Amino acid sequence: MADLRDLGLSEYEARAYRSLLQTGPTTAKELSRVSDVPMGRIYDVLNAIEQYNLVRSQSASRPKKYVAVDPSTALERLLEDKKRELEEKVQQYEDIVDDLQGELEAAEPVEETFWTASVGSEETVDLLVERLAAADSRIVMVLSTYTEQFFDVDQVGTLILDELEQALERGVEVQLLMRPDLVPVLPESIGERYTSTLAEHENFAVRVSENVSGTFNLIDRTETVIEVPHPLKSQEAFALIDLKDHEFAQSVREEFEPRWESAERLTL
Repeated sequence: MADLRDLGLSEYEARAYRSLLQTGPTTAKELSRVSDVPMGRIYDVLNAIEQYNLVRSQSASRPKKYVAVDPSTALERLLEDKKRELEEKVQQYEDIVDDLQGELEAAEPVEETFWTASVGSEETVDLLVERLAAADSRIVMVLSTYTEQFFDVDQVGTLILDELEQALERGVEVQLLMRPDLVPVLPESIGERYTSTLAEHENFAVRVSENVSGTFNLIDRTETVIEVPHPLKSQEAFALIDLKDHEFAQSVREEFEPRWESAERLTL
């Protein structure tokens, strides 16, 4: 069950505030009795919840009396305090990430071949987004089939489009080559996103060609990310293979370049 302690109050502070709601204006001594907060702690507790703006005090009276702030106002104040605290935490973590970014930069790529794979819809998307985020200079995307999970804007499509925009902002060149029959089946929102944002970038280009086979991505000079289609569901990716091999990537690029040169620019 929800408790005032979930919003930052201690057990004694929560007891004192709840008791004040029941008693109305009362003294510290009487509040100690009804709330079971020890008399030796009651003034510290009252000072604390007064700093939270949960109680008001009547200093003119002798002895001093305290009254609880209306619950809706009190809860709103506690919520705002928590939001402010969380925003400060977020800023602290962002500063830590910024500080660590340069320190934890990956070493120069090793020529040794390395590959990994992910299986399943969520895992394949995570891997693709991760590799797009790692691009330093160039991304080549080749699409020969429509894969629902990569174009479902409501779920993960925006993740990929967002990552491409961030890559462009880093100065990465992005080339997308696809079969022309894919254009009319893409969600309308993707076309709108392309027209409104991506098409404006000078380093982003889309071309269409019938001479396209396979669905894969080339990342910089050494990395090839290959989609493995589901054997029973043509519009679903079964797995994604990430292969880091300079020679293989170069051979794929040599096959890609003439197809790109002969392809037609996309017009929507």
